Parts: sequence; structure tokens; C-alpha cells
Amino acid sequence: MNQIARSHLIMFLFALSFLVPSLEASEGDADPIYKTCLEDCEKSGCVGEMCFQHCKFSSDGKPIDGPWYLQEPLYQKWKQWDCRSDCRYHCMIAREEQRWKLGGKPIKYHGKWPFQRVYAIQEPAAVAFSAISLAIQFHGWLSFFILLNYKLPLRPDKKTYYEYTGLFHIYAILAMNFWFWSAVCHTRDVELTEKLDYSSAVALVGFSFILTILRTFDVRDEASRVMVAAPLIAFVMTHILYLNFYKLDYGLNTKVCMAMGVANLLIWGVWAGITSHPSRWKVWLFNVGGTIALLLEIYDFPPYKGFIDAHALWHAANIPLPYISWSFVRDDAVFRTSTLLKKTK
Repeated sequence: MNQIARSHLIMFLFALSFLVPSLEASEGDADPIYKTCLEDCEKSGCVGEMCFQHCKFSSDGKPIDGPWYLQEPLYQKWKQWDCRSDCRYHCMIAREEQRWKLGGKPIKYHGKWPFQRVYAIQEPAAVAFSAISLAIQFHGWLSFFILLNYKLPLRPDKKTYYEYTGLFHIYAILAMNFWFWSAVCHTRDVELTEKLDYSSAVALVGFSFILTILRTFDVRDEASRVMVAAPLIAFVMTHILYLNFYKLDYGLNTKVCMAMGVANLLIWGVWAGITSHPSRWKVWLFNVGGTIALLLEIYDFPPYKGFIDAHALWHAANIPLPYISWSFVRDDAVFRTSTLLKKTK
């Protein structure tokens, strides 16, 4: 095993050692002051001097004074910022202010860090970073499409010479789909948006893993591609069905995504070390950025000023990666097209 492969294997094993999350309940859930605040809010509809309109619910979540349409405005019901979620949020913020005055550090409530809302957006920094990544993905895909169809020569049947065109179009759709649902989920994380976020994430990482194998091993035969892709697609689809219809397991989904993500970095890193591709340095640059992003996803710390936590920084670190990856893909399309044209002459 050469030095490059050995270094990437060490990185892979190091990352895997952090993939087992803590199974303990959030500390904030058991806080007696927080629990008392929730109980009082559900009875009175108030947290301190702040009161919520139509907010009288029993402990099981059913309205006391009539049906839901008399308790919550329709637009609030659509956003699912209902009485209970407002009580949880404002009790959490009130309790964190008390802890801060006493010199305490932020703690998690219901499995999540305490974030400050901005215009009803739950995690504004993550939403902004996801939207930027979505825009960069779209720009990268559009530039790839224009390059292939309007700048590079086409075959006599009007198809492109680049053998991975269709695969990268699918990748672009999955990537834009993921960043869209990431922005939606961080705006308001309810069960539906979490399922869509987790499912789109593992679908993107899974397809990226397939694409990595096909490109780095130069698999161009359709039958061979099917043999490689079929078991991985079956695994990813089974995992998505598990998340949606059996258990929405964030910890398991993180393990699966990180394992495939690290494998992607490892394979591309080894390929860049042995290939003579003129743009291999962009693969190295992407691997460095991907490793930094991976470490931010593994390392967890509370949000600074209630806005920026490790996951938000992971989103920020991901912003330049689509630009680098699409730049390499365009270069690869030019390189492969020129190589094939030379062979046909």
C-alpha cells in the first residue's frame, strides 16, 4: 500500500471512530425549571410576560377550549408553529437566559441546541448557507450543460462524447434536491421535513458513491455499470424506506452518510495520486475541503450567540465544494472529449 492510500485509510478509520453518537437523553428535557415552564405555558398560554393567542392545550396536546381551527390560525398551522412548539421555544430561551446569567453553558433540548429564531426561521445560518450551496450547484450544473451542448463537439447522433454526461445530470438533480430540503428542514424541522432532508441526503451521498466508483475505475460498459450500481441502489433505497416507515434514526443516517462520504474521499484521493489527469489537483483541493467539512460534522458544539454551531459551519464549509467539483467535472469532460476525438482520427 503506497503512502497516499495509507494516509487516506488512517483518515477513514479516524472518522469512523467518531460515528457512534451518544444515546443519552438531552439534559434540557429533564431540567425541572424547563418542565415547569412547559406545564404552566400549556395551561396559561404564557411564558413570563409573553402570551400566545389561542394557546390552551392539555398535556396530551389536545385543545381545551374547542377544535384546532378555533385555537390556531390556519397560517400558523401550515407552518406548524403551534402552541406547543412556541411554548417549548420560549421556555427554552427563558431557561437559557437564566443559565447564562448564572454562568452555565448551553444545553440541548429535545436533542437540539437552543437556536434563536429569525422571522420564524429556526436555524437562519444553516438556511442561508444551504440556499447558497443550492445556487452554486445550479450554476455548476448549468455551466456543465452549456459546455457539453454548445461548446464541445457532439457525435453525429447529437450525443456528447463524454461518457458520464447522464450520470452527472442525475447527480445535479439529487444535489439540488438535497440542498432545497436542507433549507426547508432548517427553516422548520418537523417529522415530514426531517424525513425529506435525511432521505435526500443519503440519496445524494449514495449516488455520489456510485458515480465515484464508475468514474475512478473508468466503468463505461452499461452492463458493468448496472452490476456496480444495483446493490448500492438497493441498499440506499432500503435505508430510505427504513427511515420513512420504520424509524427516523438520525444517528444511523449520520453513520451511513459519513461512511459513504469518507469512502468517496478515500477513493478519489487514491485515484488522484495515481492518475495523470491534468486537473487532479482539484480533486486534492476538494478532498481537503471535504475532510474539513467532515470534521465539523463530527465535532459538535453549541451555537455561538444562538446562531452558528458546528453543523452551521459544516454548511458553510460545503459552499466552495460544489464550485470545485463542477470545475473538475467540466475539465474532465473536456479532457475525455479531446482524448476520444484523437482516437477517432
